[in-house]
Amino acid sequence: MGQSRISKIERARVALRRFTDREDGSILIFSMFLLVGIFIIGGLAVDFMRIETERAKMQSTVDRAVLAAADLDQTLSPANVVKDYLAKAGLTDTLVGEPTVSEGLNYRIVSAKVQDDVPMFFGGLSRIFSPNARVHTSMTVPASATAQERVARVEISMVLDISGSMSSNSRIQNLRTAATDFVTTVLDEESSDLVSVSLVPYSEHVALSADLFNAMKVNKTHSYASYCLEFADSDFATTTMHPNTNYNQVQHFQWVNNSYNDMSHTVCPTVSYAPIMPWSQSQSDLTTRIAQLQPYSQTAIYLGMKWGVGLLDPSMNPVMQTLISKNKVDAVFADRPTAYTATDTLKFVILMTDGENTSSYRIQDWAYSTDSYKENWARYNLIWYLNRYVSSRNRSQYYYQKADSDYGDDMLEDICDAAKNAGIIVWTIGFETSSHGAEVMEDCASSPSHYFDVEGIEISDAFHAIATQINNLKLTR
Repeated sequence: MGQSRISKIERARVALRRFTDREDGSILIFSMFLLVGIFIIGGLAVDFMRIETERAKMQSTVDRAVLAAADLDQTLSPANVVKDYLAKAGLTDTLVGEPTVSEGLNYRIVSAKVQDDVPMFFGGLSRIFSPNARVHTSMTVPASATAQERVARVEISMVLDISGSMSSNSRIQNLRTAATDFVTTVLDEESSDLVSVSLVPYSEHVALSADLFNAMKVNKTHSYASYCLEFADSDFATTTMHPNTNYNQVQHFQWVNNSYNDMSHTVCPTVSYAPIMPWSQSQSDLTTRIAQLQPYSQTAIYLGMKWGVGLLDPSMNPVMQTLISKNKVDAVFADRPTAYTATDTLKFVILMTDGENTSSYRIQDWAYSTDSYKENWARYNLIWYLNRYVSSRNRSQYYYQKADSDYGDDMLEDICDAAKNAGIIVWTIGFETSSHGAEVMEDCASSPSHYFDVEGIEISDAFHAIATQINNLKLTR
C-alpha cells in the first residue's frame, strides 16, 4: 500500500518535471519571436527615420524655393528659381513636372512638387514570418509647396480725356460708363483704406480744386476762380512735384471758338466737373463726378499725365497733410503718396485719350500785366477781340504759342519715362484715336500688353480688364 503510494508521487513528479520542461521551451520560442519582432521594428524605425529625414530635406528645400520664386522683387523666371534651389540641394531629379506660376500686377503664386524613392534596407525582414510576404525595397516620398506674395495697398490715378472731340460718336457717354465700372470694381467693400483713387480730367489744361490750389505754393497772376498751374519743360523729366516752390498760375482767358465772343472754354477749365479729385476712396463721390464729365476744349495729354503721376509722388505728402487737416481727404491716407521703395504698395496710372496733343497759346506778359488787361481778357475771347479791335499787323504781338503737337508728344514721352523708371505701372487706352495717337500711347504704356486700342463700347472692356487685375491688390502679403 505504501509502495503504491510512492510510485504515484514519483509519477506526479515526473509529469510535473516534463510540464516544466515544455514551458521552458515555449518561453524560449516566444522570446526568439519577440527578439525578431524587436529587430524588425528597429530596422523599420531606422528606415522610417531615413525616409523622414529625406522628406524633411525635400520639404524644406521646396518651401524655400517657392518662397524665393514668389518674391515680387525677383526678376528671374520663377520656374528657374525653383529649379536652381533644387539643383543646389542635389534634388534636381525629384521635381515632378514643371513648377506652376500664376502672376498678375500685384501678385505671384508659385507651386512645385517633388518626389523621390528612398531605399528601405530592412524591408525584407517581413519574410521571416512568411516566405510569400511582400518585400518593400523602397518608399515613394512626396513633398509639395505653394507660396504667394501680394501687395496690400494701391494708389491709382485715372487720367481721363474730356477734350472737345469726346463729343463725337457717344465717346463721353461710353467713357462715363467704363470709368464708373472701373471705380466700382477697384473700390469694393474689401478695399476700405487700401485703395486710393485720384480722378484727373484733362482738356487743354488740368484744373485744380480751390483747396488743392491753395495747398500748393503759387504765384497768383489773377484773382479769378481759375486754378491751373504752369510747368517748366524740366518738370516733365521727373515724377516729383514741388509744393514748396512757387508755380505760376495759368492766365484766365480763352482763344478757341473765336467766331463769336465765347468764354465757355477757357484755357484753364472753370466748369464744376473739371477739377482734380485727389486721393479718394469714395465710390459715390467719384462716380458722381464721372457722371458729370462733358467734352471741353483742346487736348493736352502731357499735362494730364504730369498731374496723374504727380499725385502718386511722395513729394505731394505735405499737400496731402494740408487737405487732411481741412477734412478734404481721409486721414487714413496720411502716409500717402508712399515712397517708391515701399514694398507693400503699387502705383498705377490709367491714361486715356481719344486724340493727340494739340496747340495751346498764352498772352504775352506785357498784355497781361495790369488789372484792366486781365479784366478785358476775362470778358472777351482773345482772338475774337483782336480780330475786331487790333490791326492785323499787330495781333501776333499779343500772344505766343505755348505748345504744339510735337512739343506735347515730347513732354508726354518724358513724363511717361519718368513714371516707368520710378516703378509706376502705366496703362494707356487709345479710344478711337489716330495711328499717330495710338503709337504715342503705346509708347507711354509700361509694355505693349499695357496698351489698349479700342472703339465704341470696347472702352468698357479695357477699363474692366485693368480693374480686374488691380482688384486682387487688397490682400496682404
